[in-house]
Amino acid sequence: MLGAIIGDIAGSKYEFNNRRSKEFTLLADDCYFTDDTVCTIATMDWLLKGAKLTGNDSYAYILQSWCLKYPEPKRSYGGSFHNWFNSPNPQPYNSFGNGAAMRVSPVGVYFNNVKNILDYAEATAVVSHNHPEGIKGAQAVALAVYLAKSGNGMKEIKSKIRAAFKYNLNMTCTKLQETNMFDETCQGTVPQAIVAFLESTGFEDAIRNAISIGGDSDTIAAITGGIAEAKYGISDKLKSRALTFLPEDMKIVVELFYK
Repeated sequence: MLGAIIGDIAGSKYEFNNRRSKEFTLLADDCYFTDDTVCTIATMDWLLKGAKLTGNDSYAYILQSWCLKYPEPKRSYGGSFHNWFNSPNPQPYNSFGNGAAMRVSPVGVYFNNVKNILDYAEATAVVSHNHPEGIKGAQAVALAVYLAKSGNGMKEIKSKIRAAFKYNLNMTCTKLQETNMFDETCQGTVPQAIVAFLESTGFEDAIRNAISIGGDSDTIAAITGGIAEAKYGISDKLKSRALTFLPEDMKIVVELFYK
């Protein structure tokens, strides 16, 4: 989803230089896409090609192909995942890193029932992040996107995600601005990203919430952005601005996905 890509680009310059405030230029000229965008594009591409689980259109194959095409974005992949996509036969490595959660948002809009969303979210996670927390993080984000898309209110989304995944969603952005530390795990990142969405009043506000809490800013904002787009949509002006940061092949995938 473009919301996840916008979150990634907006948060890119703050990942290792946290901005503990909501006051900043949303898509500044010195922002850029990172591994979160590459992997989200891969998920879109996989869905467009039929969401196959085996063969040359499998998720693992398509994800690996996109990462090999863009092996060194400015904020690049984690070491274990870098080894994964450079392997001739990539295998899951029991990761619970937040990479499973940052790439899954397109699943939440593509499917229209909870079982498919949970099953296909798991399918995107297990190719690399097959630890239970990695799977859980991907499923929670995809379900939150679906619930937001389906017109659920904030209280309903919070209640359903908390009941399904037992995350603590009682923290606040204000408190996180004071205490949050860098955390690349699903169990650390996903609840924070969901809280940033739950406290929002619109798409841009959600992204500002996500970046303002510090930590792994681009990934938190990517997760928040996917959910927030499903709830609020994105203005045409912001869509146009975001697309200027992407190469042509990524733009084509985005345009086809939205069609």
